[in-house]
Amino acid sequence: MKNSHSFLVLPLFYLLLSCNPLEKQNNQASPNIILIMADDLGYETITANGGNSYSTPAIDKMAASGMRFEHCYAQPLCTPSRVKIMTGIYNVRNYQEFGLLDDKQTTFGHIFRDAGYATCIVGKWQLGKDSLSPYNAGFDEHCLWQLSEGRTDGTARDTRFSEPVLEVNGILNTYNQNEFGPKIVSDYALDFIKRQSLNKKPFFLYYPMLLTHCPFSPTPDSPEWQIDTQAIMTYKGKAKYFKDMMAYTDKIVGSINDQLQSLGIADNTIVIFTADNGTDKPIVSQMNKKEVVGAKGKSTDAGTRVPLIVKWDQNIQAEQVSNSLIDLSDILPTICAAANIEVPEVLDIDGWSFLPELLGQEGEKRKWVYSWYSRNGKEEEAIVFARNHDYKLYQSGAYHYLPNDLLEEHPLHLEQLNKEEQLTYEMLDKVLKQYQKRRLENQKDMSFE
Repeated sequence: MKNSHSFLVLPLFYLLLSCNPLEKQNNQASPNIILIMADDLGYETITANGGNSYSTPAIDKMAASGMRFEHCYAQPLCTPSRVKIMTGIYNVRNYQEFGLLDDKQTTFGHIFRDAGYATCIVGKWQLGKDSLSPYNAGFDEHCLWQLSEGRTDGTARDTRFSEPVLEVNGILNTYNQNEFGPKIVSDYALDFIKRQSLNKKPFFLYYPMLLTHCPFSPTPDSPEWQIDTQAIMTYKGKAKYFKDMMAYTDKIVGSINDQLQSLGIADNTIVIFTADNGTDKPIVSQMNKKEVVGAKGKSTDAGTRVPLIVKWDQNIQAEQVSNSLIDLSDILPTICAAANIEVPEVLDIDGWSFLPELLGQEGEKRKWVYSWYSRNGKEEEAIVFARNHDYKLYQSGAYHYLPNDLLEEHPLHLEQLNKEEQLTYEMLDKVLKQYQKRRLENQKDMSFE
């Protein structure tokens, strides 16, 4: 490995940049936050959710220790979801183009760093190629793939898994062939957690994972590791390895929770596990003995419904299951509320805090989820809908009753709606009209000083 010393030592300019003049909050009132977001992982893949195709004991254990949500919805694709979860704002107001986070936007990194937290991001970036962009997005430290470099090297080999190319606090590293990108970024995360625990400083760790995105390829736990070297040379790889990638994802989640226990900080640490969109094609999984075809990039349930599990020992009762509607924009206000951090009003976020439900208290719950999705940010290509548990209304006029039409192939006839269908239609139509004229209204400089 080149530049291995950079794994633990920050460059001087990063040390200077990370000086924060604000006084940090009292540790007891400031729980640590770990937000893990898997890449291309649909709701159906988790055993605790009814998945039958993969073994996820660590994630299931996390669900048994906290609260599992049955209706969390993301955008159909990675960058739209990343912009939404980091800003708490619907894409209609701040999404510009694929692979970019507008530097005018305030993220949860800014908010937590300005509240005195140590902040770190590890895993996948793909939000702009400026080497300073993670710091400018609110993170003191980073260990990231696809920052200043692209997805592949000169041989068309994907660089996130074996022989990875990662940037660690501003230094580009090319690792050996037998090293595995997800392990390297996870090891950095574990080291960050340990250092902050020893420093007794509250921390916010955002971990947008490299797994389980294609190319589907062997992991170090696969018999084919270092034998099948061709899977990584094509964009999709080989679907047969998805099961191994799921197992390694679960292993990483388990290592993080085990570390918290060994350090004695699990009671004061909130751990969230979710995903950025549905499972990719050509993966076909079983959930409750029914087939679920991966639908990444589509606005159907299989493209947007993702796992959400929240664990906070001594605060969230074990084995809780929620049927509430959750949108990825809700994560920001929820973790801020848990940390007693006020979200600046100027941001006018769209997310709703679901902290009261986590704590077993009464609180206002969502009646609908809204989505504006355009991969490249072009308004004329946007797929726009509002939905509740059972009904989904597109801006195009298509209206679906999902329990009978999960693949959205048979829209309801608007002239034949019953009373419930009509009232729900009117509610969802009102939501669509509310946001229809808000495209990019948030592009003025609203950065948090």
